[in-house]
Amino acid sequence: MPSVLPDGEPLPEGGALPASALDGAGQRPLAFYLHVPYCATRCGYCDFNTYTASELRGSGGVLASRDNYAQTLAEEVRLARTVLGDDPRPVQTIFVGGGTPTLLAAADLVAMVTAVREEFGLAPGAEVTTEANPESVNPEYLAELRAGGFNRISFGMQSARPHVLKILDRTHTPGRPEACVAEARAAGFEHVNLDLIYGTPGESDDDWRASLTAAVGAGPDHISAYALIVEEGTQLARRIRRGEVPMTDDDVHADRYLIADELLAEAGYSWYEVSNWSRTEAGRCRHNELYWRGADWWGAGPGAHSHVGGVRWWNVKHPGAYAAALAEGRTPGAGREVLSAEDRRVERVLLELRLREGVPLSLLRPAGLTAARTALADGLLEDGAYEEGRGVLTLRGRLLADAVVRDLVD
Repeated sequence: MPSVLPDGEPLPEGGALPASALDGAGQRPLAFYLHVPYCATRCGYCDFNTYTASELRGSGGVLASRDNYAQTLAEEVRLARTVLGDDPRPVQTIFVGGGTPTLLAAADLVAMVTAVREEFGLAPGAEVTTEANPESVNPEYLAELRAGGFNRISFGMQSARPHVLKILDRTHTPGRPEACVAEARAAGFEHVNLDLIYGTPGESDDDWRASLTAAVGAGPDHISAYALIVEEGTQLARRIRRGEVPMTDDDVHADRYLIADELLAEAGYSWYEVSNWSRTEAGRCRHNELYWRGADWWGAGPGAHSHVGGVRWWNVKHPGAYAAALAEGRTPGAGREVLSAEDRRVERVLLELRLREGVPLSLLRPAGLTAARTALADGLLEDGAYEEGRGVLTLRGRLLADAVVRDLVD
């Protein structure tokens, strides 16, 4: 979760939603995101709402402890049940992210999922995912997760090259993420993802090809590849500013993306979102697809964001403040905003254009339709999809996705 929270209006003390938020809820999927804010060390590029032990020492006491974190988060799940009332929807997906969720005991992660199951129920075939640091799991840990209901796992690989991992301040051993894929398969996980990052200072095209080759060779059914974003306030941003490491540019990112798409396609992976490829439709991350399609989700944990029926809110950032609010029977929400119809239209265009199925052209205003015709002529949108009333990015369009969407939302 991002480390900077937006402005917004205060939430009611109990977190009650406007009545309009649950109108038509039965037609929308419901998901849960469970945030674990703890990390053993801070990666130099990370701008997420995470805390190391030294950062928490003396700043929250027992309330900020990861030892009782699962019980604290379960309190927010119970609050969600109260706020959503008799909403009958079972949960379609759960995603445990961080931070490093696997710093907690496997039993704690299972307990968090169990809290959601007990309060809301899980839909048949529900997807239950956790992120994992390759060095923080072993076969026994993975088996315990699988027995506790997890059926998808995502390992942070980032790169196969030691010097690239060093720039990113990643502490795992090269080769360990690939071994984790095999261990997860042996534990019974049907769906496994590897996360990669491209554009790290000092990374070459050959380095990137080696990372992709290693990821493919491990045999996951899903691979994510993200361009490195250098966020202000991070250690990496400070190193670049001091001239210790070079900054890559947009042309390098474009070249690396083309390499990824070609190599992954040759290996049998198909893109379904600009930064995500899967071997099969079943291998897609259904939880993220719910985000991109504007479904309802409750984000539990410090700094977590939620969205239900056009109402978006976010929790206080610090684990101590988060736990204190729940202990006092208050919502941990720090602020919220009620989206207008125009806000929701713009968000649909922004998010759905990133998907392989694209965005309905009926969502565009006249200026956006004009821009879509220009994008089509420029080879940024697919001809066939356009004829069927949808805007779908071509490969070149994916390279320029941010620019295309800025024009289409007008």
